[in-house]
Amino acid sequence: MLNNFSTDPVFTPEQVLENRGRVAIFIDGSNLFYAALQLGIEIDYTKLLVRLTAGSRLLRSFFYTGVDRTNEKQQGFLLWMRRNGYRVIAKDLVQLPDGSKKANLDVEIAVDMMALVGSYDTAVLVSGDGDLAYAVDAVSYRGVRVEVVSLRSMTSDSLINVADRYIDLDHIKETIQKTPRQNYTYRPLSGIGLMDEQEE
Repeated sequence: MLNNFSTDPVFTPEQVLENRGRVAIFIDGSNLFYAALQLGIEIDYTKLLVRLTAGSRLLRSFFYTGVDRTNEKQQGFLLWMRRNGYRVIAKDLVQLPDGSKKANLDVEIAVDMMALVGSYDTAVLVSGDGDLAYAVDAVSYRGVRVEVVSLRSMTSDSLINVADRYIDLDHIKETIQKTPRQNYTYRPLSGIGLMDEQEE
């Protein structure tokens, strides 16, 4: 008896990934910030969006972050994000007893992932937070494919275990980092100075 599977084509990972359908991106801003610090890179958010979408149809890209309303530099950055393809979900930072400030947006990420089920086929979660594993598992059972993107040393095993695909930021850092400025030249156009698009 012939084995029916012997003549089946073998698909490469790239071919399998081509059928990602509509993609929704959920970025844990502080998690990505600390991952970039660990890697010693500065993220180019235009490149990041291109890399995470990877030619698929983007439904929406969410960026979750704690904010300090008095920080003008951060306000300028978030305004740039809003105007360049990101839906920014911001929450005021809370002062902790040890003096540090933090804003936890796990609930917001989980709620948005669940609320949009049916509108997207693939979720790209940029976070290593194990608290999100339950939400990832829940959307997976609703038929969503989930890709987790984060730095391995900052990623919970429980999150990797429920994801359909895991991508280590260390492996894609060259494609998402800002390029060095040595070759950057300033040229005024019609008397109006042009700033670098992500100038903080």
